[in-house]
Amino acid sequence: MYSELRSIIARHNATLITDAFGALSLMTALIVGLHLPGLF
Repeated sequence: MYSELRSIIARHNATLITDAFGALSLMTALIVGLHLPGLF
């Protein structure tokens, strides 16, 4: 199983990086959106 995961990561390295940035931006938007009502 570990070797399968390693091969998947090796094959899809570029898309994993872009997916990680997308997930990070979604989490940032969620945190900012949840804190907005407290500012007003």
